[in-house]
Amino acid sequence: QVQLVESGGGSVQAGESLRLSCARSGNPYSYYYMGWFRQPPGKEREGVAIMDSDGNTRYAGSVKGRFTISKDKVAHILYLQMNNLKPEDSAMYFCAYDIAPLALGRVLRDYKYWGQGTQVTVSS
Repeated sequence: QVQLVESGGGSVQAGESLRLSCARSGNPYSYYYMGWFRQPPGKEREGVAIMDSDGNTRYAGSVKGRFTISKDKVAHILYLQMNNLKPEDSAMYFCAYDIAPLALGRVLRDYKYWGQGTQVTVSS
């Protein structure tokens, strides 16, 4: 069983930064994928940053160059550093874990484990 707990969200001004954290407990799989997803009010959830067990990363075009996904292997924490935030980045942010690849963009299948989410609000 895997549990994911996000933290680090908040309200900021455009151009500012936030770092989200996703603490993971339990890891029954030797190879897995983790990622960050977001869901603005009234819109579909979308993948924005993904990392596999080897540390390979992928980013959605809307965040590339501004967001960085990373992990602390020892502490089992996944991070999302978000710089130069824009109002359109406002959303509930979730981390996800699965043994099959995660996808950027629109979520087309239910991933194995999700966190409860952390809210990010960016004002202009």
